[in-house]
Amino acid sequence: MTLPAADLAFDADLVRKYDQSGPRYTSYPTADRFHDRFGPADYVNALVARTQQRPDDPLSLYVHVPFCNTICFYCGCNKVITKDHGRSAKYIRYVAREIGIVSSILETRAPVVQLHWGGGTPTFLAREEMADLMGHLTKAFRVAQDAEVSIEVDPRKVDPATIAFLARLGFNRVSVGIQDFDPDVQRAVNRVQSEAETLAVIDAARANGFVSVNADLIYGLPKQSVARFAVTLDKVIAASPDRIALYSYAHLPHLFKPQRRIEVADVPSPAEKLAILALAIEKLGAAGYVYIGMDHFAKPGDELARAQAAGRLHRNFQGYTTRPECDLLAFGISAIGKIGRSYAANVKTLDEYYAILDRGVLPVKRGYELTDDDIVRRDVIARLMCDFVLRPAEVEARHGIRFAEYFDLEVAALAPMAADGLVQVTPDAIRVTPKGRLLVRPVAMLFDRHLREAAEEKRYSRVI
Repeated sequence: MTLPAADLAFDADLVRKYDQSGPRYTSYPTADRFHDRFGPADYVNALVARTQQRPDDPLSLYVHVPFCNTICFYCGCNKVITKDHGRSAKYIRYVAREIGIVSSILETRAPVVQLHWGGGTPTFLAREEMADLMGHLTKAFRVAQDAEVSIEVDPRKVDPATIAFLARLGFNRVSVGIQDFDPDVQRAVNRVQSEAETLAVIDAARANGFVSVNADLIYGLPKQSVARFAVTLDKVIAASPDRIALYSYAHLPHLFKPQRRIEVADVPSPAEKLAILALAIEKLGAAGYVYIGMDHFAKPGDELARAQAAGRLHRNFQGYTTRPECDLLAFGISAIGKIGRSYAANVKTLDEYYAILDRGVLPVKRGYELTDDDIVRRDVIARLMCDFVLRPAEVEARHGIRFAEYFDLEVAALAPMAADGLVQVTPDAIRVTPKGRLLVRPVAMLFDRHLREAAEEKRYSRVI
């Protein structure tokens, strides 16, 4: 069920207690469990099996466009910083090869119900490159008339005319990167964009029929404070996006080199960061937004909120989605897809990508084949992350298990959380309370067998 952000219970002491590092569960098992024993041949086998067993099941498509012409110091995405558009033209030619190989194996006209371009900066591409890429996709696959077709945009790199062009290409949903409107914060992260150019993009999206506009914000950036972020929140709320993603900045300079250019002394203290989050929840609640989960908020009438209310919310590698669980074909460097019981992750560099495709081979570097246990736990974690309630009888019916026996360790481990009021455990249901919804990741982590049995410590972002 949906929860108005105004009813989201924020308990700072409990947040501090449970604010550990943990997965975001865009997949289960998580991508750090993938291994190089899974390669191109295994991915081909998964595609062939789909063709033989489920040729007409719907598909989701993702294309990773890695190029940016400037670097944002906070960014941890796989990106290529360049001003040379010749590099993107070459990349599109090779993505077309990958699309061709996959579509020739599938030999299907199954409906595509979701298509997303992410990055990087997808609108780094010239218009003819964007048109070519969309042409390759629509020639190879049948995009359903009511498909979600979304793209991430940087307001510094698009104008109203570009938004109109994207609408003509078929995009109907857009995610607008804002992060923070404060000039000092923008300079500290090397991303200076005006409020005017950002609002022009949002207005253009609405004028051109985009059915959903998402605004991305980040809290915990250098130079941020409660007072300063309050100003940004007021401006964003006044722009009235359909959705707001409020991400927590994870300062991990040992993993992401651009973050080394951020002054550690400028990063808010844990107490200040927590206060910024509390303020954001308060303001978004007062503005009428619904808390979807983790770091996502939406207007009550938005399709994400409606899907959650109807029990139809799901998660995939792009985050929360309204579309039912379906196979995801992913193209480009570092893209991760899912076919049946298999995950497949592409190589991360352009040179590897080009060299492998030159041999006529799919550029899969790592992957994973799910076990029966993985399937059960993936379902359990997804329902916790999307619905905030887990009904043992439904899990038993779907998977043919006895819940109390199968998850005896996990249910016992919930006892401290139940004592703290984060969850309510009864024979009929495990419910994440309003007090526990911000901390649903630690709840889900108790059901992660790989995490529990890991011999080595994995590095994740913090929960809050």
